Amino acid sequence: MPTSPAALTVENLGFQVGGATILHDVELKVAPGEMIGVIGPNGAGKTTLFNMISGIHAPTTGRVLLEGNDITHEPVHRRAKAGLGRTFQTSNLFPGLSALENVRLAAQRRLGGNLSVLKFPRRGDDASTLAAGHLAEVGLTDLADAPAGGLSHGDKRKLEIAVLLAMDPKVILLDEPMAGVARADVPGLTEVIRRLHRDHACTVLMVEHHIDVVLGLVERVAVLHQGTVLALDEPGAIMADPLVQSAYLGAAA
Repeated sequence: MPTSPAALTVENLGFQVGGATILHDVELKVAPGEMIGVIGPNGAGKTTLFNMISGIHAPTTGRVLLEGNDITHEPVHRRAKAGLGRTFQTSNLFPGLSALENVRLAAQRRLGGNLSVLKFPRRGDDASTLAAGHLAEVGLTDLADAPAGGLSHGDKRKLEIAVLLAMDPKVILLDEPMAGVARADVPGLTEVIRRLHRDHACTVLMVEHHIDVVLGLVERVAVLHQGTVLALDEPGAIMADPLVQSAYLGAAA
């Protein structure tokens, strides 16, 4: 029987700026429904890799495939329409709008409407119902009417996930979801990500510096070092790999 294509494939990806090589020969294949963590020291190229995949920057070499379709030269909005969603290290919300309105905008777009803040649907219509449901999924129902800009970092991250869910993505890139989040809020946000992956069968690629969070969530870990993938394996094997210990963890090889 024919096998389905990988949800996300990165082939021979490279990126150079002003003669400096940021990424080179990056190879990555993520199966449908899989969650992979991407770790590595500062400057390893993790966010640059996400920028290549999401279309913010064009790679110098290589290809990006979404469900077998080449999206290397597609703009950001077309990648989103094809099912690629992303969060950023810094909040990407409308701070003056309520939590519900932020999610409702994404729901409008998913249902074939526009993103105009002047044309909000009425409460109780399809977009509002979708938005309320996704807010409930991430535990923000009680903050539906609160301005997004006034939420804690942890709640902003949850709201960003609710916005993503409203767009019904197939592949999600989470860029340091724990960045700026208070220690006490990390377990709750971790559980939201776990439920996102489990309940929606999303394919997830996550960059995260909290190693304990990564190891507790993902099926495999990719270690990025000096702009390329040093190792890709199950969490236990990665943590025991002498090359990883030397290059990333600082232990003796």
